[in-house]
Amino acid sequence: MSGSGNKRPPLVADRRNPAPRPKPKPAPRKPARARKPRGGGGGRRGGIFGFVGRLFGWVFGLIWRITWRATALVALAIGGAALYFATTLPPVTELLDGRARGSVTMLDRNGDVFAWRGEQFGGQIRADAVSSHLHNAIIATEDRRFYQHLGLSPRGIASAVRINLSEGRGPLSGHGGSTITQQTAKLLCLGVPYDPAAWKSEAEYEADCRRTTMSRKVKEALYALGMEIKYSKHDILSIYMNRAFLGAGARGFEAAAQRYFGKTAAEVSIAESAMLAGLLQAPTRFAPTSNIERSRDRANVVLSLMEQEGYITRDQREHARTNPAGLSAAAEARAGGYFADWVMGAGPSFLTKDTTEDVIIRTTFDQRIQRAAEEALTHVFETKVREGSEAQAAIVVMSADGAVRAMVGGRNLRGVAGHFNRAVQAKRQTGSAFKPFVYAAALDLGHQYNATVVDEPLTVNVPGSGPWRPSNYDNRHHGRVTLTEALQHSYNVPAVKVAMDVGLENVRTIASEFGIQSDLAIGPALALGASESTLLEMTGAYAGILNGGSSVTPYGLVELHLQGDATPLMGQDGGLGERVISPDAAQQLIYMMHRVIEAGTGQRARIQGVEVAGKSGTTQAARDAWFMGFTADYVAGVWMGYDDNRPLTGVTGGGLPAEIWRETMARVQDGQPGNPLPMIRPQAPPQVTPEVFAQPSQPAPAQNDSAERVLFDVLRSILGAQ
Repeated sequence: MSGSGNKRPPLVADRRNPAPRPKPKPAPRKPARARKPRGGGGGRRGGIFGFVGRLFGWVFGLIWRITWRATALVALAIGGAALYFATTLPPVTELLDGRARGSVTMLDRNGDVFAWRGEQFGGQIRADAVSSHLHNAIIATEDRRFYQHLGLSPRGIASAVRINLSEGRGPLSGHGGSTITQQTAKLLCLGVPYDPAAWKSEAEYEADCRRTTMSRKVKEALYALGMEIKYSKHDILSIYMNRAFLGAGARGFEAAAQRYFGKTAAEVSIAESAMLAGLLQAPTRFAPTSNIERSRDRANVVLSLMEQEGYITRDQREHARTNPAGLSAAAEARAGGYFADWVMGAGPSFLTKDTTEDVIIRTTFDQRIQRAAEEALTHVFETKVREGSEAQAAIVVMSADGAVRAMVGGRNLRGVAGHFNRAVQAKRQTGSAFKPFVYAAALDLGHQYNATVVDEPLTVNVPGSGPWRPSNYDNRHHGRVTLTEALQHSYNVPAVKVAMDVGLENVRTIASEFGIQSDLAIGPALALGASESTLLEMTGAYAGILNGGSSVTPYGLVELHLQGDATPLMGQDGGLGERVISPDAAQQLIYMMHRVIEAGTGQRARIQGVEVAGKSGTTQAARDAWFMGFTADYVAGVWMGYDDNRPLTGVTGGGLPAEIWRETMARVQDGQPGNPLPMIRPQAPPQVTPEVFAQPSQPAPAQNDSAERVLFDVLRSILGAQ
């Protein structure tokens, strides 16, 4: 067997019929490209147009690649920023009451609300707990696609920019196109809390929160997206409903519903809901307490929007328009503005004007008496004062213990908080309204109402000023008169003589102990009311006469406590004080002042069927005119004058002020029992016998001789009366 080298042949048998190998298929031939003509023809790809096309294609491709990458990066950045803000947001319950200040609610003597101060907050509400009409009015007015968008509305923003540009403003000035979510973000100040150390005031902080710049709009949008991630639509709307400012100190729709309509946000009608939603555009301008007709016009716009969105029918819209929302009795009255301002100063600031809590103050205020005072002032100025007069007036009414029942601080009866209160803040000369304190000093020292004094020319040498000669209003002297007659006719010379006789220091002491805290004159002009005082002080001093001779501290605050806590933090801040004069002296003085009304300078203050006592007062050149008086139940004081201290024309205390007093007290006493005054009741008014009264006046003696003569006459009268 032959082999090829040392290799063994394979032990595999040859196939008998080997299959023929398939021939490989020829590869398909590509069709030959048509040859493009040489040269610069447009059909050749390598030509100039081909090059430009390839260049543009490359550029557009580059732009596209950059754009989608940049878009992706921006989207990632926006998403990251939104997620960041979402992580910083607190639970929704912590955002429902974001006030930096609390509120003060004032109750009158009957427990009814009559005034608010601070930021009124009616309590936390949820979007599903308010009236469906209110919910729909807000959505229709502020953001009809609220439940469809993700916090931003490109269409709304574009529309706002277009409107702003068409009206000649900047793109971000005026209409904002903001969604409710964006508005809520702004209400939250984009998560920046109020820091008293960083801002001069809360108003400055809020103004900064409302500032519109491009950077703030961007942050606002990111914050809104974060809110949409963190909260539900229901939560966002709840925050919005609780934090929106709606005018008149109302923060949130619950507070506004209570403030304007005296009901909760769950109870408001279609018309009331439209009015509340309309406030969102301009709370102060459209507040119904500011201008009810303007507020109703805005509500009609909201009603039309509600109909367009299908929330109400045409019939419902027309019914709401013909039966518009009206204010509650308390909101309509807008009573006690001056009184409320005064009471706010009675407590510590951290519980009143600067409170961070919700405070309830029970007061002495009487809305019926307040209406009487306001109506009286309006009536006299409309019927007795020339049109266009700038003269001002103030009224205070109080009980004999100093409890202030009404206060009118000026003719602006519907003034908002903070107006100048002439009843409390204006110090003016009192004129003859001060004379009762001269006679109070004399009576308390033992003189009697029927003692006599000579009205005659008098010259007093005032150290540092020289001779001073008081004169009477009628420029006449009336000889010997009783103390009652001297006060009844408001003679000046007898008042000066009596004051000098009993001692000017005693007169000052009596006046100050009765509550006149202003600086009192040192010289004899003290007796004629040369000192200044406020109407509140004077009314309180007259209350001391009515109550039998005890001083009073006028007060309006009865009790202060936190809302929801029945334990008072403060009690009554005034009332009866120490005795100043004896009850007998007080009864004699009341009788003397009663004669002022019956037959003296105060006859215009008489009230049919009611015993009245009082005293008029007119200062030099008639710059101030007063009438002070009381019935057995209430004391009232009236001041009239100009703020710039101009003289009044043809006005004395016994004129227009007495008429304002009478109109006030006649309304106060209407329907009330006419209780008798606590006074002595002689069988007949005291008079000097005609022979003595007719004696001619002697030339004015020296000061010391005159004082001795007055003292002698008074003592003789006392001994004779006994």
